Amino acid sequence: MDLESKVKKMGLGHEQGFGAPCLKCKDKCEGFELHFWRKICRNCKCGQEEHDVLTSNEEDRKVGKLFEDTKYTTLIAKLKNDGIPMYKRNVMILTNPVPAKKNISINTVTYEWAPPVQNQTLARQYMQMLPKEKQPVAGSEGAQYRKKQLAKQLPAHDQDPSKCHELSPNEVKQMEQFVKKYKNEALGVGDVKLPGEVEKRSTDKDNLNNGDRGTSAAVGVMEDKSPDQKASQYSCYRCKLNMKEGDPAVYAERAGYDKLWHPACFVCCTCSELLVDMIYFWKNGNLYCGRHYCDSEKPRCAGCDELIFSNEYTQAEGQSWHLKHFCCFDCDCVLAGEIYVMVNDKPVCKPCYVKNHAAICQGCHNAIDPEVQRVTYNNFNWHATPECFLCSCCSKCLIGQKFMPVEGMVFCSVECKKKMVS
Repeated sequence: MDLESKVKKMGLGHEQGFGAPCLKCKDKCEGFELHFWRKICRNCKCGQEEHDVLTSNEEDRKVGKLFEDTKYTTLIAKLKNDGIPMYKRNVMILTNPVPAKKNISINTVTYEWAPPVQNQTLARQYMQMLPKEKQPVAGSEGAQYRKKQLAKQLPAHDQDPSKCHELSPNEVKQMEQFVKKYKNEALGVGDVKLPGEVEKRSTDKDNLNNGDRGTSAAVGVMEDKSPDQKASQYSCYRCKLNMKEGDPAVYAERAGYDKLWHPACFVCCTCSELLVDMIYFWKNGNLYCGRHYCDSEKPRCAGCDELIFSNEYTQAEGQSWHLKHFCCFDCDCVLAGEIYVMVNDKPVCKPCYVKNHAAICQGCHNAIDPEVQRVTYNNFNWHATPECFLCSCCSKCLIGQKFMPVEGMVFCSVECKKKMVS
């Protein structure tokens, strides 16, 4: 075995998740092997988030770095040994007595994340208002969903230049300025509260400013409202439906406390996914996840998934690309000036297409060149030539003629079909 094969077999020693199974491809993937700049698996082409990679510490570091130098430093803690900011996730453990035949057993439910509120009842209510498949209960589909959204919505390479591939000093500087700007102007964390409490706090604040006279007037207004009126006075900013009295709502400080959302409605305006750990970016009256906020500000390379800070880049197939990253998705050869074919929205060079993706001719059993004409029927293909598209019995050319297909074979007449079948 040569050195290159050995390296490929062993993988990079520091590569996180090397060999982890793909949850999407199952046995078709040999195990996670990170492409050196694409942020995907070299074996199955799926992202790291699709693989069963243990990433909790890495994700906590990533979110910790995101909150560094912001007003959300209460949500992070710096480790003594290396000074790296770590996200202090609020983990909620609920214990419920479950009656059994002979005695009472304790059922424990652990939420890998919960809203950082002092009132656990409020946090519990919040969780129950989320779709069950999105509740981050340890070991559940919801925990897997949260992990996937952390990777998708908050890519490390959208905030940390060291996670990007070969940035120039000028690009690093631009990225640092961009990150500083969105931390100051857009980044926020949702706040779970009861709507009545927010209004009361707001009223009390106004009363302190207005004096005693204002207090008695404000209390009078609240007392005049019936319970039904109080319940219906708050409507969700997204779905416009009324909030139910006693249900918690999510507030976004950057949007203003006159707006609120149902827990399940606190989603990105672009991908409609639940905003992971309620981390949002506010822009022009809309909530965004980190990824789609950045996409609204900068072009993103379809090759490496990084934001583009260079003035020079190319646009092809409705997407943006670093000049050096407009490459074949299979062999990484540069495609500038070359013939390529799009396969699942990814460019593939002609040799790789013929080798790995081309349709196979039923006549000659060779790959069909993407530039030549072909005949397709159901899932079967033929070169559109007299040598290939002909009757499977008498070899009559069928181009421009009526034909009868039978399991990958074609016949010019009922007689030929009967002869072949018999």
